[in-house]
Amino acid sequence: MQDVALRIQELAHAYATDTVATRHHLHQHPELSFQEVETSAYVFRKLQEYGLEPERVTDTGVVVLIKGRNPEKATTALRADLDALPILEANDVPYRSRNEGVMHACGHDVHTSSLLTTARILQELRQEFEGTVKLIFQPGEEKFPGGASLMIKEGVLENPAPQSIMGQHVFPFLLAGKVGFRSGMYMASADEIYITVKGKGGHGGLPEQLVDPILISAHLLVALQQIVSRRANPKIPSVLSFGKVIANGATNVIPEEVKLEGTFRTMDEAWRAEAKLKIKKLAEGLCESMGGSCDINIMDGYPFLKNDPALVARARAAAEAYLGSENVVELDMWMAAEDFAYYSQQTDACFYRLGTRNEAQGITSGVHTPTFNIDEAALEVGSGLMAWLAISELQSLAAEA
Repeated sequence: MQDVALRIQELAHAYATDTVATRHHLHQHPELSFQEVETSAYVFRKLQEYGLEPERVTDTGVVVLIKGRNPEKATTALRADLDALPILEANDVPYRSRNEGVMHACGHDVHTSSLLTTARILQELRQEFEGTVKLIFQPGEEKFPGGASLMIKEGVLENPAPQSIMGQHVFPFLLAGKVGFRSGMYMASADEIYITVKGKGGHGGLPEQLVDPILISAHLLVALQQIVSRRANPKIPSVLSFGKVIANGATNVIPEEVKLEGTFRTMDEAWRAEAKLKIKKLAEGLCESMGGSCDINIMDGYPFLKNDPALVARARAAAEAYLGSENVVELDMWMAAEDFAYYSQQTDACFYRLGTRNEAQGITSGVHTPTFNIDEAALEVGSGLMAWLAISELQSLAAEA
């Protein structure tokens, strides 16, 4: 296997210029969630150029199989996402977005360009491994209901069914050249909460004639925090946050209603369901007790993301063999959400992080910001590592069979 690792490193280096060029093309032509028509077509053509036979799954999703020797012996999957964000790019770079107001600010151009080169490497080395690698290029990670859920419904985890799946995501807090892993609970579920608090508006100087929805909302925002502080098991990470409050009154005008929008996040599906019921019951009861009422809608978002401990242990050991143990770090839990979580609810999953930071180059901005960028040395690391992880995983799966 050491010879295979060296060969992968050589190919990743040989194709590095092409990987960067692919990333630049994707970065210049970003498309929003479920609108990735040109991006999907580009990926499809690239895979065909590599001698592969890609297929469509959903309108803009692409899947392809790379078959080694004895392709039915084992199957593992690798996933990248295609969509961009509605952000106006502020970077002054030659490959700046040409689609004004749309930007690859979450690194999906990195994920897709890396996986395309991984496909090229695996296709060239297909006689060096046994089993099948399924590559999933997924739309709509950034928008509910999540492209992963739609692709799963259309059978992306069938025919053949992968025994494991791995996903790679940029991480601007980690230096380029390094990667990070975490076993077990890693990323949170993400449900959206919309509450309309209703009262009786009127003149601010005549409070006795009113049912003040602003006052009710203030009490409600404070009271809801007890769901996390006093009703949640402290061993289960939970966050309840409200980021939007709209009360269209004035200094002397109390409005008829107030709109609240927030998110509830946790890492336990049973508690997640229970907490949403408690949020609804508390909101309705408190508003009624103060003379008002409320309409509450809680939209189900992505589930929490769990990394299979055995798979993470194998992947981490493989990454250390490929990059050196000094370049593999332990990650903290992360209360953001990812629709890769849908895959993790269906099969053994490992979602890990690719370092992209370079302080000397001034590349330090976080994802979802207009100045997000990467040290492109990470592309060579990412494309080669995914190929190595896939081949290593197939060997482990075959040994267990």
